[in-house]
Amino acid sequence: MLYGNQPADQVEGKQIVMKNLFAPLLIGAALFAATPVLAQGLDHTWIMRGHVVAVEPNDLVICIGKSDGAQPGQVLEVYRAEYQHNHKSNAPTYKRVKVGSVKISEVVDDHFARAQVTEGKIVKHDIVELRKN
Repeated sequence: MLYGNQPADQVEGKQIVMKNLFAPLLIGAALFAATPVLAQGLDHTWIMRGHVVAVEPNDLVICIGKSDGAQPGQVLEVYRAEYQHNHKSNAPTYKRVKVGSVKISEVVDDHFARAQVTEGKIVKHDIVELRKN
């Protein structure tokens, strides 16, 4: 039997090659696309981490929200990255220093929450972190 100008066995062979090539490519693309989501999800299994995005007169806004598992009443430790001059090399180094803590007062949406300072002097860009044990 002919399909166009090609015998049926050639057409079937091309279809088999396309199926064998297409499935692995589709699976590979799906895994590649899911990698960042999986990595973030694994990190958020043990640590909820974000930054201070605004310091306001009565509270502050942090970029941890409902999608991260934030809940009112949770207390988060606050860290700051401090530059340290390394005399042995010219490469800059940084150290995490605990500067205080905050308590979530309101979860605004999936990405943000409001918090009250419970300890320390907190500034914009500080790192907030809740360890889930």
